[in-house]
Amino acid sequence: MRHLKRTAKLGRTGSHRNAMLANMVCSLIKHKRITTTLAKAKALRPVAEKVMTLARKSLAREALIREALSKEGITDEKIIRKEMGKRGGLHYRRLAVADIKQEDAVAKLFKELAPVQKERAGGYTRIIHAAKQRRGDASRMAIIEWVEDTVEAATTETPAVAKADLPAPATVAEVKAEEAKAEEVKTEEKPAENEAPKA
Repeated sequence: MRHLKRTAKLGRTGSHRNAMLANMVCSLIKHKRITTTLAKAKALRPVAEKVMTLARKSLAREALIREALSKEGITDEKIIRKEMGKRGGLHYRRLAVADIKQEDAVAKLFKELAPVQKERAGGYTRIIHAAKQRRGDASRMAIIEWVEDTVEAATTETPAVAKADLPAPATVAEVKAEEAKAEEVKTEEKPAENEAPKA
């Protein structure tokens, strides 16, 4: 019976599997998206989510310390960083380094990726099933990536010449022609808006 044996073995020993998953998390941090087999992606997800949770806890802890020190009237950045080292997020950073073994990847996770996920309470990664299987052994492939809220501000362009609607120009001459068209449309619409209503 396989009761309570949830770990995916992935055809490897425990130490090999842990090293592989740690390396894959570092690749995910550095590249933000990787392609792998579906089984490995499913095994990777809990490890990546755990490390991101450590980074978010570190951010929350440092914010609390900064707030407490500002109430005490301490504004010197050197003293604030010293206090953060003593009782702040350093502990979480060390736990993350113990998990994934690469300090540069942990630094990128804590500085760049964690602030983006600050408001998200879990579910930091998504797995997208790939359409094609691997050629050698027909393994099911998947893409695993960080979930990011990429909601961009509305552009100032008119809907008629929005960049998403235009095909990508191939040459410099075509780019200039597209820009000229966009300028013409803008100049035609401005007088129409500024005209006084007819009596």
